[in-house]
Amino acid sequence: MVNSLGIDIVEVKRVKNLMERWGDRFLHRVFTPWEIAYCMGKGSPEQSLAARFAAKEAILKAVGTGLSQGIRWTSMEIVNDRNGRPSVKLGKRIQDKIKDKKILISMSHTKKYAVAQAILVD
Repeated sequence: MVNSLGIDIVEVKRVKNLMERWGDRFLHRVFTPWEIAYCMGKGSPEQSLAARFAAKEAILKAVGTGLSQGIRWTSMEIVNDRNGRPSVKLGKRIQDKIKDKKILISMSHTKKYAVAQAILVD
């Protein structure tokens, strides 16, 4: 059963500008080392990073906490299986908040935009 839904859209240019302005400081504040390595290995890292940024925003909306109660950007890690299907690994504070529920995510991007949806389910 669906409990809540979150969606977000991000301009890829915004993420690229943050990377250029803040460099590693931005990357390490928002993304885990695995996410950074994965995205930097792509042809257009800013597109992959923007999709993960949108996914994290969507997750925060679905959970309903925002960046509060000790939840940080790196409290969530967006990973991909062998087929490229995304899923999320949650830190303890978010997992405690949603208890035994699960979060399903979907992401997509173009050269200009990245979009993601998160669904909190039983």
